[in-house]
Amino acid sequence: MIKKAVSVAQRLAFGSAPTDVPPSLDAIALTRLDGSPLEAAQTQGKVLLFVNVASKCGLTPQYEGLVALQEKYRDRGLVVIGTPCNQFLFQEPGSSDEIASFCSLTYGVDFPLLEKQAVNGGKRSDLYKWLIGSGVGGGGDINWNFEKFLVGREGAVVARFAPTTKPEAAEVVAAIEAALG
Repeated sequence: MIKKAVSVAQRLAFGSAPTDVPPSLDAIALTRLDGSPLEAAQTQGKVLLFVNVASKCGLTPQYEGLVALQEKYRDRGLVVIGTPCNQFLFQEPGSSDEIASFCSLTYGVDFPLLEKQAVNGGKRSDLYKWLIGSGVGGGGDINWNFEKFLVGREGAVVARFAPTTKPEAAEVVAAIEAALG
């Protein structure tokens, strides 16, 4: 715990912590990969699992686990939301159409994919400013592709999971089930 607190303090000192954090998820316009808005009705009152994704990463097979979670918990109110990001060794270089096609054809992704976004640095999207800026978000940068944030029905971040934590990991499943009630 102390190590994490020092790490957050160091990040704050060096300016990597989010600034201008939106007050709530409702204050952020979410845009799908195809340019259309992700309607609030698709997220309000739901449990959301935001994941920064990439098609050419060693962790890309996690799409299988994300699809399985969506299928298992969809009827109880879980929505997995993928956020393509090209900030980690340029592992999401494709166009929106290429990303959508790869995800659908290779992994059967049918959950929402947002437009490509920056998750770190000066161009960090409002979504990631809010996720990271939450108390549970910890204030620190995204470490790699497939970092996961769980948002409860009330619209608060309730858990953050490392990129190497698989979607089907016991701690992820337990957090989802607790958030679903």
